[in-house]
Amino acid sequence: MRSRLLVPLLLSLLLAAGRDVTGEGVDRKPNFVLMMVDDMGIGDVGCYGNDTIRTPNIDRLASEGVKLTQHIAAAPLCTPSRAAFMTGRYALRSGLGSTGRVQVLLFLGGSGGLPSSETTFAKRLQQQGYTTGLVGKWHLGVNCERRGDHCHHPNQHGFSYFYGLPFTLFNDCVPGEGSDVLADLQNTLRNLTMFLGVGLLTLVCVRVCGLFEVSLWLLVALFIFSILATAVWYMPFKLLPTWNCIIMRNQEVIEQPMTVETLPQRLLGEAQHFIKRNADIPFLLFFSLAHIHTPLFKTPAFAGKSRHGRYGDNIEEVDWIIGKMVETVDSLGLSNNTLMYFTSDHGGHLEDADTLSGQKGGWNSIYKGGKAMGGWEGGIRVPGIFRWPGRLAAGRVVDEPTSLMDLYPTVKYLAQDTHPDRHLDGYNLMPLLEGKVERSEHEFMFHYCGIYLNAVRWHPPSSDSIFKMHFFTPNFSPPGAGGCYDTKVCMCHGEHVTHHNPPLIYDLFHDPSESRPLSPDTEPRYAEILEETTKAVERHQSTLTDSDSHANTHTLGTPCQMTWEKILWRPWLQPCCGTFPFCGCKENATHT
Repeated sequence: MRSRLLVPLLLSLLLAAGRDVTGEGVDRKPNFVLMMVDDMGIGDVGCYGNDTIRTPNIDRLASEGVKLTQHIAAAPLCTPSRAAFMTGRYALRSGLGSTGRVQVLLFLGGSGGLPSSETTFAKRLQQQGYTTGLVGKWHLGVNCERRGDHCHHPNQHGFSYFYGLPFTLFNDCVPGEGSDVLADLQNTLRNLTMFLGVGLLTLVCVRVCGLFEVSLWLLVALFIFSILATAVWYMPFKLLPTWNCIIMRNQEVIEQPMTVETLPQRLLGEAQHFIKRNADIPFLLFFSLAHIHTPLFKTPAFAGKSRHGRYGDNIEEVDWIIGKMVETVDSLGLSNNTLMYFTSDHGGHLEDADTLSGQKGGWNSIYKGGKAMGGWEGGIRVPGIFRWPGRLAAGRVVDEPTSLMDLYPTVKYLAQDTHPDRHLDGYNLMPLLEGKVERSEHEFMFHYCGIYLNAVRWHPPSSDSIFKMHFFTPNFSPPGAGGCYDTKVCMCHGEHVTHHNPPLIYDLFHDPSESRPLSPDTEPRYAEILEETTKAVERHQSTLTDSDSHANTHTLGTPCQMTWEKILWRPWLQPCCGTFPFCGCKENATHT
């Protein structure tokens, strides 16, 4: 009799233990799989209105979770947007707001990057016992003072494991795709080198033929100067594929230059392996895709399959990759304890097109502008999808303003991190995602173009309206165009912008395309909008303490990371496999 009573008791104990081992215990902290696409427009995805590009896996993610329709990047370019995403703070607080032409990091051999004084969500979770991984693009710097100090490296910012691109995928990585890095400066230096070479050759001929006396010392000096000029042009620019197009595993360069054709499969494989290796412990994976930044991939399985050329092919490949990530999580029985998130770092690049490939940048739906266009909605409104079966209601849609910066406090909250933090610009999204509240905590949002406050968004209490005030706007070129086609990207300073006094004001609820500016005659609250927004800007600027003062002085607190001094290439900072400058290696394909 006693033995028959013991059997059910033992079985229940074993089942309870099994739930703990397999991660289904109620006390286990959730996992996080954060997936970010590079340069994807909000109009590229089926669940956001695209009915010509096939994205069934992303659409399914939205139908099984929560879709955000007003999800806003903190900047319209890679480096500042990703810094804000990682830290939950506007990029200028990290010194990653630009003051002039250079708006993103350009060389792995530069010294700029995410300062060690900043804290990422990965570092917070690492302190909570999580295993953290980043697979894919980083683009927030590597070294500071010498090759190998890795002061900006993902491993120093809370990621236990890193595999991927410490820089980014860009056109220089593929022969024949042109150059993305200071092309006009490259042309100027090349022409100067050619001019010096022709001049030197002419003087040598004059001296040899005896037409007139040419000092030998002058020829030697000119020869040395020509060699130096050639080195200044050739070393940093002509060898860019070797310097910037590399793959690292943790702090080791494992491929230089990288083989672009196999990159998507390798990144996906690494992301899947990370999840499988850590299925029994709490983990955070940031899967930062190389798609769909140019150059566009030509993966045979997707080439020519879409209705929108190579760009559409790449979007459909992204969708397949997302499907594989969801499949991996589900097959391991992790879905009910894993928050999956899908987004883009900013809007699509409208100006990127050519006659051979057609449009190579994304579609931003009805929204004006795109990548690098300051506060125009097309450059900052991005997809935002959360999936967590059993915790988040399937098919829920949230139209309230939310930000990529909200991921930091949300992840921190779910990881039960209650330790004090710095001033954050994001908010915990869980009450909104779970439907416990209807209003976003973002009454105001501030949209920066570099270090310059470009626009402010105000969502008044008890109102559906979303007012957006633009203090300046980029000058599109040629006149009448919808982007900066002459320069390929818009800029934030000087003659490249037009300041507005009074500011341009739009109501995004009634005019999401920002085509009808409000006036005192058309908007009864016009004066109130100006007054409340001005007060909000003053309150916001009061939070920019000495640690953020680089935005104005570049002398106190966190140094600006976007100066020419920190951006330009330095040989002693260049990551290298082998003996510099003879850098070159290929990844061992057998590594898992």
